[in-house]
Amino acid sequence: MIKHIVMWNVRGDTREEKDRGASFIKERFESLRGRISGMRLLEVGVDTSHVGYACDVVLYTEFDDAHALRAYADHPAHAEVRRAIGDLRTERHQVDYVPDAGLSDVPPQRHAGLSKANP
Repeated sequence: MIKHIVMWNVRGDTREEKDRGASFIKERFESLRGRISGMRLLEVGVDTSHVGYACDVVLYTEFDDAHALRAYADHPAHAEVRRAIGDLRTERHQVDYVPDAGLSDVPPQRHAGLSKANP
């Protein structure tokens, strides 16, 4: 199994604008549930703390393996979500990891399509 976690900050001048953008991103990603082969779990959370250093939205996903994660990155439904949310994202942070794996267990290459500014 491999976990894929992405956090974003959302465009908006007011809390209400940011909340609308975060809700839109949440809805779009949740539409992927059950549509991506090898995706075991998908959760999307919207920050409730509103502290300055927190991200606005987090995507937590689990995949069968690195192959399934790469297939997700290239999946047309995922590409549509990326297009739909467009420039709502102002910052993006990502971590992909194999639970309980040592560094020698993780392939050194980055996942195709995921090292760019795409979730």
